[in-house]
Amino acid sequence: MKYAGFKEQRFREELRDLVQKNLNYEEDMKDEEVKGVIEKAAYHMLKNEHISLECIFALKKDVFNSMRRLDVLQDYLEDENITEIMVNGCDSIFVEKRGELIKSNKSFDSEERLMDIIQNIVGDINRTVNERKPIADARLKDGSRVNIVLPPISINGPIVTIRKFKKENYTLSDLVEMGSLSQKAKEFLEKIVKARYNIFICGGTDTGKTTFLNALAYYIHKEERVVTIEDLAELKLDTVENLVSLEARDTSIEEAQVSIRDLIKTALRMRPDRIIVGEVRDSAVIDLMNAYNTGHDGSISTGHGNSTKDMITRLITMFLMGMELPEQAIKKQIASAIDIFVHLGRNKNNKRVVFSIDEVCKDVKTDIRMNNLFYYDFQREELIRSDRQLNNTQKMERRGIEYSGL
Repeated sequence: MKYAGFKEQRFREELRDLVQKNLNYEEDMKDEEVKGVIEKAAYHMLKNEHISLECIFALKKDVFNSMRRLDVLQDYLEDENITEIMVNGCDSIFVEKRGELIKSNKSFDSEERLMDIIQNIVGDINRTVNERKPIADARLKDGSRVNIVLPPISINGPIVTIRKFKKENYTLSDLVEMGSLSQKAKEFLEKIVKARYNIFICGGTDTGKTTFLNALAYYIHKEERVVTIEDLAELKLDTVENLVSLEARDTSIEEAQVSIRDLIKTALRMRPDRIIVGEVRDSAVIDLMNAYNTGHDGSISTGHGNSTKDMITRLITMFLMGMELPEQAIKKQIASAIDIFVHLGRNKNNKRVVFSIDEVCKDVKTDIRMNNLFYYDFQREELIRSDRQLNNTQKMERRGIEYSGL
Protein backbone atom coordinates (compact mmCIF):
# COMPACT_ATOMS: atom_id res chain seq x y z
CA MET A 1 0.00 0.00 0.00
CA LYS A 2 1.49 3.38 -0.97
CA TYR A 3 -0.98 6.06 -0.07
CA ALA A 4 1.02 7.99 2.53
CA GLY A 5 4.27 6.22 3.41
CA PHE A 6 4.82 6.29 7.17
CA LYS A 7 1.46 8.09 7.63
CA GLU A 8 -0.45 5.11 6.24
CA GLN A 9 -1.30 3.48 9.56
CA ARG A 10 -2.14 6.81 11.27
CA PHE A 11 -4.54 7.78 8.48
CA ARG A 12 -6.23 4.39 8.59
CA GLU A 13 -6.67 4.47 12.36
CA GLU A 14 -7.89 8.08 12.41
CA LEU A 15 -10.36 7.52 9.59
CA ARG A 16 -11.77 4.40 11.26
CA ASP A 17 -12.08 6.24 14.59
CA LEU A 18 -13.82 9.15 12.86
CA VAL A 19 -16.32 6.81 11.20
CA GLN A 20 -17.10 4.93 14.41
CA LYS A 21 -17.27 7.84 16.84
CA ASN A 22 -18.43 10.94 15.03
CA LEU A 23 -20.62 10.00 12.08
CA ASN A 24 -23.45 7.90 13.55
CA TYR A 25 -21.95 4.57 12.49
CA GLU A 26 -24.08 1.61 13.60
CA GLU A 27 -23.28 -2.11 13.51
CA ASP A 28 -26.50 -3.00 11.69
CA MET A 29 -25.87 -0.64 8.79
CA LYS A 30 -25.86 -2.12 5.30
CA ASP A 31 -22.50 -2.25 3.50
CA GLU A 32 -23.44 0.53 1.09
CA GLU A 33 -24.42 2.78 3.99
CA VAL A 34 -21.08 2.12 5.68
CA LYS A 35 -19.26 2.97 2.47
CA GLY A 36 -21.19 6.25 2.36
CA VAL A 37 -20.16 7.08 5.93
CA ILE A 38 -16.52 6.29 5.13
CA GLU A 39 -16.70 8.46 2.01
CA LYS A 40 -17.98 11.41 4.07
CA ALA A 41 -15.37 10.89 6.78
CA ALA A 42 -12.55 10.63 4.26
CA TYR A 43 -13.60 13.92 2.66
CA HIS A 44 -13.55 15.74 6.01
CA MET A 45 -10.25 14.26 7.13
CA LEU A 46 -8.24 14.32 3.91
CA LYS A 47 -9.48 17.39 2.06
CA ASN A 48 -6.34 19.36 3.01
CA GLU A 49 -3.91 16.46 2.55
CA HIS A 50 -1.88 16.03 -0.64
CA ILE A 51 -2.87 12.47 -1.47
CA SER A 52 -3.73 11.07 -4.89
CA LEU A 53 -7.24 9.81 -5.66
CA GLU A 54 -5.80 6.31 -6.08
CA CYS A 55 -4.35 6.39 -2.57
CA ILE A 56 -7.58 7.77 -1.08
CA PHE A 57 -9.53 4.96 -2.74
CA ALA A 58 -7.09 2.38 -1.29
CA LEU A 59 -7.39 3.96 2.16
CA LYS A 60 -11.21 3.89 2.06
CA LYS A 61 -11.14 0.26 0.96
CA ASP A 62 -8.77 -0.62 3.80
CA VAL A 63 -11.04 1.01 6.37
CA PHE A 64 -14.13 -0.71 4.99
CA ASN A 65 -12.34 -4.08 5.07
CA SER A 66 -11.24 -3.47 8.65
CA MET A 67 -14.82 -2.72 9.71
CA ARG A 68 -16.86 -5.15 7.62
CA ARG A 69 -14.46 -7.77 6.26
CA LEU A 70 -11.25 -9.43 7.47
CA ASP A 71 -9.09 -6.32 7.54
CA VAL A 72 -5.68 -6.67 5.85
CA LEU A 73 -6.45 -10.28 4.89
CA GLN A 74 -9.38 -9.36 2.65
CA ASP A 75 -7.34 -8.55 -0.46
CA TYR A 76 -5.61 -11.92 -0.18
CA LEU A 77 -8.93 -13.71 0.17
CA GLU A 78 -10.15 -12.04 -3.01
CA ASP A 79 -6.98 -12.91 -4.96
CA GLU A 80 -7.73 -16.18 -6.79
CA ASN A 81 -4.02 -16.88 -7.25
CA ILE A 82 -3.47 -17.10 -3.49
CA THR A 83 -4.21 -20.51 -2.01
CA GLU A 84 -2.97 -20.16 1.58
CA ILE A 85 -2.73 -17.30 4.08
CA MET A 86 -0.54 -17.67 7.18
CA VAL A 87 -0.69 -15.13 10.01
CA ASN A 88 2.16 -15.56 12.52
CA GLY A 89 1.14 -12.86 14.97
CA CYS A 90 -0.14 -9.40 14.14
CA ASP A 91 2.94 -8.22 12.23
CA SER A 92 3.99 -11.29 10.27
CA ILE A 93 1.87 -12.53 7.35
CA PHE A 94 2.85 -14.98 4.61
CA VAL A 95 0.86 -16.08 1.57
CA GLU A 96 1.22 -18.92 -0.92
CA LYS A 97 0.73 -17.57 -4.43
CA ARG A 98 1.00 -19.89 -7.45
CA GLY A 99 2.91 -22.34 -5.26
CA GLU A 100 5.44 -19.72 -4.03
CA LEU A 101 5.63 -18.64 -0.37
CA ILE A 102 5.74 -14.83 -0.10
CA LYS A 103 6.14 -12.57 2.96
CA SER A 104 3.48 -9.86 2.99
CA ASN A 105 4.21 -6.19 3.57
CA LYS A 106 0.90 -5.87 5.43
CA SER A 107 0.26 -6.20 9.13
CA PHE A 108 -2.54 -5.72 11.65
CA ASP A 109 -2.58 -2.50 13.63
CA SER A 110 -2.31 -4.43 16.88
CA GLU A 111 -2.72 -7.86 18.45
CA GLU A 112 -6.09 -6.70 19.77
CA ARG A 113 -7.23 -6.00 16.22
CA LEU A 114 -6.14 -9.46 15.10
CA MET A 115 -8.03 -10.97 18.06
CA ASP A 116 -11.18 -9.07 17.00
CA ILE A 117 -10.94 -10.64 13.55
CA ILE A 118 -10.42 -14.10 15.07
CA GLN A 119 -13.49 -13.75 17.28
CA ASN A 120 -15.56 -12.62 14.30
CA ILE A 121 -14.47 -15.71 12.34
CA VAL A 122 -15.34 -18.24 15.06
CA GLY A 123 -18.47 -16.32 16.09
CA ASP A 124 -19.93 -16.62 12.59
CA ILE A 125 -20.15 -20.41 12.99
CA ASN A 126 -20.96 -20.45 16.72
CA ARG A 127 -17.55 -21.69 17.84
CA THR A 128 -15.31 -20.42 20.61
CA VAL A 129 -11.59 -19.88 21.04
CA ASN A 130 -9.95 -18.36 24.12
CA GLU A 131 -7.17 -18.97 26.66
CA ARG A 132 -9.01 -21.96 28.10
CA LYS A 133 -9.58 -23.39 24.63
CA PRO A 134 -6.71 -21.95 22.57
CA ILE A 135 -7.05 -24.14 19.46
CA ALA A 136 -9.99 -24.02 17.06
CA ASP A 137 -10.95 -24.92 13.50
CA ALA A 138 -13.41 -22.76 11.62
CA ARG A 139 -14.47 -21.82 8.11
CA LEU A 140 -15.21 -18.62 6.27
CA LYS A 141 -18.42 -17.90 4.39
CA ASP A 142 -16.75 -18.85 1.11
CA GLY A 143 -15.83 -22.27 2.50
CA SER A 144 -12.17 -21.52 3.21
CA ARG A 145 -10.75 -23.62 6.05
CA VAL A 146 -9.34 -21.76 9.08
CA ASN A 147 -7.09 -23.02 11.88
CA ILE A 148 -6.50 -20.80 14.92
CA VAL A 149 -3.96 -21.15 17.75
CA LEU A 150 -3.80 -18.58 20.56
CA PRO A 151 -1.26 -17.73 23.26
CA PRO A 152 0.00 -19.14 25.53
CA ILE A 153 0.12 -22.16 23.20
CA SER A 154 1.54 -20.02 20.38
CA ILE A 155 4.58 -18.10 21.54
CA ASN A 156 4.60 -15.39 18.86
CA GLY A 157 0.99 -14.25 19.21
CA PRO A 158 -2.29 -15.41 17.63
CA ILE A 159 -1.73 -17.76 14.68
CA VAL A 160 -4.26 -17.99 11.85
CA THR A 161 -3.88 -20.31 8.86
CA ILE A 162 -6.43 -20.05 6.06
CA ARG A 163 -6.66 -22.67 3.33
CA LYS A 164 -8.64 -21.28 0.42
CA PHE A 165 -10.71 -23.39 -1.94
CA LYS A 166 -11.52 -22.87 -5.57
CA LYS A 167 -14.95 -21.26 -5.92
CA GLU A 168 -15.95 -23.81 -8.55
CA ASN A 169 -15.26 -27.49 -8.05
CA TYR A 170 -12.64 -29.21 -10.16
CA THR A 171 -14.00 -32.07 -12.24
CA LEU A 172 -12.15 -35.27 -13.03
CA SER A 173 -11.75 -33.89 -16.56
CA ASP A 174 -10.02 -30.83 -15.06
CA LEU A 175 -7.66 -33.13 -13.16
CA VAL A 176 -6.84 -34.97 -16.39
CA GLU A 177 -6.01 -31.67 -18.11
CA MET A 178 -3.81 -30.70 -15.15
CA GLY A 179 -1.89 -33.97 -15.39
CA SER A 180 -3.10 -35.21 -11.99
CA LEU A 181 -5.06 -38.11 -13.46
CA SER A 182 -5.02 -40.19 -16.65
CA GLN A 183 -7.96 -40.39 -19.03
CA LYS A 184 -8.31 -44.15 -18.44
CA ALA A 185 -8.36 -43.64 -14.68
CA LYS A 186 -10.96 -40.89 -15.07
CA GLU A 187 -13.22 -43.23 -17.06
CA PHE A 188 -12.74 -45.99 -14.49
CA LEU A 189 -13.53 -43.71 -11.53
CA GLU A 190 -16.60 -42.31 -13.25
CA LYS A 191 -17.98 -45.83 -13.67
CA ILE A 192 -17.27 -47.03 -10.14
CA VAL A 193 -18.98 -43.96 -8.65
CA LYS A 194 -22.05 -44.53 -10.81
CA ALA A 195 -21.98 -48.25 -9.92
CA ARG A 196 -21.86 -47.28 -6.23
CA TYR A 197 -18.58 -48.81 -5.15
CA ASN A 198 -17.44 -47.73 -1.67
CA ILE A 199 -14.37 -45.53 -2.13
CA PHE A 200 -11.76 -44.40 0.40
CA ILE A 201 -9.43 -41.53 -0.57
CA CYS A 202 -6.15 -41.30 1.33
CA GLY A 203 -3.11 -39.05 1.19
CA GLY A 204 -0.89 -36.75 3.18
CA THR A 205 -1.63 -33.17 4.19
CA ASP A 206 -2.50 -30.84 1.30
CA THR A 207 -2.64 -33.55 -1.35
CA GLY A 208 -6.14 -32.55 -2.50
CA LYS A 209 -8.35 -35.16 -0.81
CA THR A 210 -11.36 -32.86 -0.41
CA THR A 211 -10.95 -31.55 -3.97
CA PHE A 212 -10.83 -35.11 -5.28
CA LEU A 213 -13.89 -36.16 -3.27
CA ASN A 214 -15.85 -33.24 -4.72
CA ALA A 215 -14.76 -34.26 -8.22
CA LEU A 216 -15.94 -37.85 -7.67
CA ALA A 217 -19.27 -36.65 -6.25
CA TYR A 218 -20.07 -35.00 -9.59
CA TYR A 219 -21.03 -38.47 -10.89
CA ILE A 220 -23.55 -39.19 -8.14
CA HIS A 221 -27.04 -39.23 -9.63
CA LYS A 222 -28.81 -36.01 -8.67
CA GLU A 223 -31.89 -37.86 -7.39
CA GLU A 224 -29.98 -39.95 -4.86
CA ARG A 225 -30.25 -38.91 -1.21
CA VAL A 226 -26.80 -38.05 0.10
CA VAL A 227 -25.79 -37.20 3.68
CA THR A 228 -22.41 -35.51 4.17
CA ILE A 229 -20.69 -35.51 7.55
CA GLU A 230 -17.72 -33.27 8.38
CA ASP A 231 -15.89 -31.62 11.24
CA LEU A 232 -16.23 -28.41 9.24
CA ALA A 233 -18.59 -28.28 6.26
CA GLU A 234 -16.31 -27.90 3.22
CA LEU A 235 -17.79 -30.22 0.62
CA LYS A 236 -19.70 -28.62 -2.24
CA LEU A 237 -21.89 -31.23 -3.89
CA ASP A 238 -23.59 -28.81 -6.26
CA THR A 239 -25.05 -31.50 -8.52
CA VAL A 240 -26.87 -33.40 -5.75
CA GLU A 241 -30.42 -32.16 -5.16
CA ASN A 242 -31.43 -34.39 -2.22
CA LEU A 243 -28.54 -33.35 0.02
CA VAL A 244 -28.23 -33.20 3.82
CA SER A 245 -25.05 -31.60 5.22
CA LEU A 246 -24.15 -32.30 8.85
CA GLU A 247 -21.36 -30.64 10.83
CA ALA A 248 -19.82 -31.82 14.10
CA ARG A 249 -19.74 -29.52 17.11
CA ASP A 250 -17.09 -29.14 19.78
CA THR A 251 -18.10 -29.02 23.40
CA SER A 252 -18.55 -25.60 25.01
CA ILE A 253 -19.97 -24.14 28.19
CA GLU A 254 -23.44 -23.81 26.71
CA GLU A 255 -23.56 -26.71 24.27
CA ALA A 256 -22.86 -30.43 24.30
CA GLN A 257 -20.43 -32.00 21.88
CA VAL A 258 -21.79 -33.64 18.72
CA SER A 259 -19.15 -35.99 17.30
CA ILE A 260 -18.66 -37.54 13.88
CA ARG A 261 -19.76 -40.84 15.45
CA ASP A 262 -23.02 -39.23 16.61
CA LEU A 263 -23.65 -37.86 13.14
CA ILE A 264 -23.01 -41.17 11.37
CA LYS A 265 -25.51 -42.88 13.68
CA THR A 266 -28.02 -40.10 13.01
CA ALA A 267 -27.41 -40.26 9.26
CA LEU A 268 -28.39 -43.93 9.21
CA ARG A 269 -31.90 -42.89 10.33
CA MET A 270 -32.24 -40.41 7.46
CA ARG A 271 -32.69 -43.05 4.74
CA PRO A 272 -29.53 -42.06 2.85
CA ASP A 273 -28.54 -43.67 -0.43
CA ARG A 274 -24.95 -42.64 0.22
CA ILE A 275 -23.04 -41.38 3.25
CA ILE A 276 -20.00 -39.18 2.64
CA VAL A 277 -17.66 -38.51 5.56
CA GLY A 278 -15.21 -35.70 4.91
CA GLU A 279 -12.43 -37.21 7.01
CA VAL A 280 -12.13 -40.11 9.44
CA ARG A 281 -9.56 -39.67 12.19
CA ASP A 282 -10.81 -41.60 15.24
CA SER A 283 -13.12 -44.38 16.42
CA ALA A 284 -15.84 -43.02 14.11
CA VAL A 285 -14.38 -45.54 11.66
CA ILE A 286 -16.36 -48.23 13.54
CA ASP A 287 -19.70 -46.63 12.67
CA LEU A 288 -18.50 -45.80 9.16
CA MET A 289 -17.55 -49.41 8.42
CA ASN A 290 -20.89 -50.57 9.85
CA ALA A 291 -22.69 -48.12 7.55
CA TYR A 292 -20.72 -49.35 4.54
CA ASN A 293 -21.58 -52.94 5.48
CA THR A 294 -25.32 -52.34 5.94
CA GLY A 295 -26.40 -51.48 2.42
CA HIS A 296 -25.13 -47.91 1.96
CA ASP A 297 -23.22 -48.60 -1.23
CA GLY A 298 -21.55 -45.74 -3.02
CA SER A 299 -20.27 -44.08 0.12
CA ILE A 300 -17.02 -42.10 0.03
CA SER A 301 -14.65 -40.96 2.74
CA THR A 302 -11.10 -39.65 3.20
CA GLY A 303 -8.27 -40.09 5.66
CA HIS A 304 -4.66 -39.13 6.28
CA GLY A 305 -2.25 -41.84 5.14
CA ASN A 306 1.10 -41.77 3.35
CA SER A 307 0.22 -44.90 1.41
CA THR A 308 -2.71 -47.28 1.04
CA LYS A 309 -0.95 -49.76 3.34
CA ASP A 310 -0.35 -47.03 5.91
CA MET A 311 -4.00 -45.97 5.68
CA ILE A 312 -5.19 -49.51 6.41
CA THR A 313 -2.91 -49.66 9.46
CA ARG A 314 -4.34 -46.35 10.65
CA LEU A 315 -7.92 -47.55 10.12
CA ILE A 316 -7.18 -50.60 12.28
CA THR A 317 -5.63 -48.40 14.98
CA MET A 318 -8.63 -46.03 14.91
CA PHE A 319 -10.98 -49.02 15.14
CA LEU A 320 -9.17 -50.19 18.29
CA MET A 321 -9.61 -46.74 19.86
CA GLY A 322 -13.31 -47.46 20.29
CA MET A 323 -13.68 -51.23 20.39
CA GLU A 324 -11.55 -54.18 21.41
CA LEU A 325 -11.77 -56.76 18.65
CA PRO A 326 -9.26 -59.25 17.26
CA GLU A 327 -7.23 -57.54 14.56
CA GLN A 328 -8.25 -60.21 12.08
CA ALA A 329 -11.92 -59.41 12.62
CA ILE A 330 -11.23 -55.70 12.06
CA LYS A 331 -9.39 -56.45 8.82
CA LYS A 332 -12.36 -58.46 7.58
CA GLN A 333 -14.71 -55.57 8.45
CA ILE A 334 -12.55 -53.09 6.51
CA ALA A 335 -12.12 -55.40 3.50
CA SER A 336 -15.84 -56.08 3.41
CA ALA A 337 -16.73 -52.38 3.64
CA ILE A 338 -14.29 -50.66 1.26
CA ASP A 339 -14.11 -51.57 -2.43
CA ILE A 340 -11.55 -49.11 -3.78
CA PHE A 341 -8.65 -47.10 -2.30
CA VAL A 342 -7.42 -43.99 -4.13
CA HIS A 343 -4.05 -42.73 -2.89
CA LEU A 344 -3.07 -39.11 -3.58
CA GLY A 345 0.31 -37.44 -3.22
CA ARG A 346 2.72 -34.91 -4.68
CA ASN A 347 5.31 -35.75 -7.32
CA LYS A 348 8.88 -34.40 -7.53
CA ASN A 349 7.53 -31.15 -9.03
CA ASN A 350 5.18 -30.76 -6.05
CA LYS A 351 2.13 -31.31 -8.27
CA ARG A 352 -0.86 -33.10 -6.74
CA VAL A 353 -1.34 -36.43 -8.51
CA VAL A 354 -3.05 -39.79 -8.05
CA PHE A 355 -0.37 -42.27 -6.96
CA SER A 356 -2.48 -45.42 -7.08
CA ILE A 357 -5.96 -46.89 -7.43
CA ASP A 358 -6.36 -50.26 -5.72
CA GLU A 359 -9.18 -52.73 -5.44
CA VAL A 360 -9.57 -54.35 -2.00
CA CYS A 361 -9.49 -58.15 -2.17
CA LYS A 362 -12.37 -59.48 -0.10
CA ASP A 363 -10.82 -62.78 0.99
CA VAL A 364 -8.79 -61.82 4.06
CA LYS A 365 -6.59 -64.62 5.35
CA THR A 366 -3.79 -62.92 7.27
CA ASP A 367 -3.68 -59.41 5.76
CA ILE A 368 -5.80 -57.16 3.57
CA ARG A 369 -4.51 -57.59 0.01
CA MET A 370 -4.74 -55.10 -2.82
CA ASN A 371 -5.36 -55.59 -6.52
CA ASN A 372 -3.39 -52.71 -8.03
CA LEU A 373 -5.29 -51.26 -11.00
CA PHE A 374 -3.37 -48.00 -11.57
CA TYR A 375 0.08 -46.93 -10.39
CA TYR A 376 2.15 -43.75 -10.77
CA ASP A 377 5.31 -43.98 -12.87
CA PHE A 378 7.72 -41.45 -11.38
CA GLN A 379 10.05 -41.59 -14.38
CA ARG A 380 7.34 -40.86 -16.92
CA GLU A 381 5.38 -38.74 -14.41
CA GLU A 382 2.02 -40.25 -15.29
CA LEU A 383 -0.59 -42.63 -13.93
CA ILE A 384 -0.30 -46.02 -15.65
CA ARG A 385 -2.95 -48.72 -16.06
CA SER A 386 -1.64 -52.03 -14.71
CA ASP A 387 -2.26 -55.34 -16.46
CA ARG A 388 -4.67 -56.42 -13.70
CA GLN A 389 -8.43 -56.38 -14.07
CA LEU A 390 -11.17 -55.49 -11.59
CA ASN A 391 -12.26 -58.66 -9.80
CA ASN A 392 -15.50 -57.46 -8.24
CA THR A 393 -17.60 -56.50 -11.26
CA GLN A 394 -20.96 -57.40 -9.65
CA LYS A 395 -21.87 -53.81 -8.80
CA MET A 396 -21.18 -52.77 -12.39
CA GLU A 397 -23.33 -55.60 -13.73
CA ARG A 398 -26.12 -54.93 -11.23
CA ARG A 399 -26.50 -51.38 -12.53
CA GLY A 400 -26.03 -52.20 -16.19
CA ILE A 401 -22.68 -50.44 -16.48
CA GLU A 402 -20.27 -51.95 -18.99
CA TYR A 403 -16.82 -52.51 -17.49
CA SER A 404 -15.02 -53.32 -20.78
CA GLY A 405 -11.77 -54.17 -19.01
CA LEU A 406 -10.92 -50.56 -18.21
